[in-house]
Amino acid sequence: METQAKPPLSTTPTDSNVARPRIGSEEILRGNTTVEIEHAGQRYLLRVTRENKLILTK
Repeated sequence: METQAKPPLSTTPTDSNVARPRIGSEEILRGNTTVEIEHAGQRYLLRVTRENKLILTK
């Protein structure tokens, strides 16, 4: 069975190489443990868990 050669790794910029704005969770939450986010007419809930992790649900 013959294996195909893998294509060379891409050297083009990816999203991980692009600078993007960074906002601290403290700025978004403003002391709350839950906030509603509206996006494209839909509401999402961003909350902090007891383990201090973020969960985004629809």
